[in-house]
Amino acid sequence: MDKPTDETKQTVKTIVIDLLNRLGIEATVDVNTDETDAYRVQIASEETGLLIGYHGKTLESFQMLLSMIIAKQMSSIKVYVNINDYREKREESLMYLAQRAAERVIESNRPVELTHLSPAERRVVHLTLSGEDRVETESEGEGERRILIVKPKQA
Repeated sequence: MDKPTDETKQTVKTIVIDLLNRLGIEATVDVNTDETDAYRVQIASEETGLLIGYHGKTLESFQMLLSMIIAKQMSSIKVYVNINDYREKREESLMYLAQRAAERVIESNRPVELTHLSPAERRVVHLTLSGEDRVETESEGEGERRILIVKPKQA
């Protein structure tokens, strides 16, 4: 992966703006890089729901499409897209969900299933509860049917 440059950041920004314009979406775009030299694209728009979609599915698709467009025009670079701080807000709500599930497991001594989570969302729950000594987490199933189970830790 090439080192980020201001020129590359500007190219990524131009591609994002062009894609949004083609979709008829007005937005402001900011592009930065992180410590891993991945490009962090921040989009601010009034059309949040349209861009994020149900459980972030449209956001993930937009990010994948953007990555494919960029890969065709430039060297392979990693791109993360965030819309109106959705990812941070979603992570906070997942951490809260994980804590509530752990509390229910501790109170009832019965497992709790969390469904419809993406792999990244399951990871947040696993990490959130990894330090909890009274519960453990486990993923079961395949593909769209994969669930995360929070259960009492076995002695």
